[in-house]
Amino acid sequence: MKIRDARTYYLNEASAQGWSVRTLERNINTFYYQRLLSSDNKPGKLGKSQQLKQSPEDFIKDPFIFEFLNIQQSTAVNESEIEAALIENLQQFLLELGKGFTFAGRQFRIGTETEHFYVDLVFYNYLLKCFVLIDLKTCKLTHQHVGQMDMYRRMFEDLKKPEGDNPTIGIILCTEKSETVVKYSVINDNPRLFATKYMRYLPTEEELIAEVEREKVKLNLFNSDKEVD
Repeated sequence: MKIRDARTYYLNEASAQGWSVRTLERNINTFYYQRLLSSDNKPGKLGKSQQLKQSPEDFIKDPFIFEFLNIQQSTAVNESEIEAALIENLQQFLLELGKGFTFAGRQFRIGTETEHFYVDLVFYNYLLKCFVLIDLKTCKLTHQHVGQMDMYRRMFEDLKKPEGDNPTIGIILCTEKSETVVKYSVINDNPRLFATKYMRYLPTEEELIAEVEREKVKLNLFNSDKEVD
């Protein structure tokens, strides 16, 4: 990654999205650009994001940083508490999610005549022209989490998606990813299904750089395996 590319990205996005000085400083300090790059193999692409058609990968970071929740790293919290804290800090959460997101609902009900299910958080992205479902987990990613989100996404497609919209996106936010689960689950075959890590605290610069580099190495290995297959 070139420093020039990062600078171009921040200049373009600050102008296009109307970032305040505080937001710009926060995004630079949390390696916003680098976290976007670590979630997909797209070096150099984001620097020209205004000229390209948006894709779901352009909005997924790894990891997401939720330091604005002001929850101590050592504090034990459950999923409903994380969910409530994100809603209480909705403006900051939307800024961290990225451009184009609007809030649609919390514990959003979808169901049939016989059963009902509840999605933790639902957003609509007017740039991608689709709904985005988010499921919060306070543990390591499992295949059960993937299966649950896959079902939610399929149900939303069948029961809620307006005609003409793009396919619904499902994002599982977990405290730790499992590369095995990612590689051998439906995530591997579905470009609208994602699993990504979130951190409740602002790591040091060294910790964040190391985290981003780890994700880039995993991504490169994952892409190499796919090419071999």
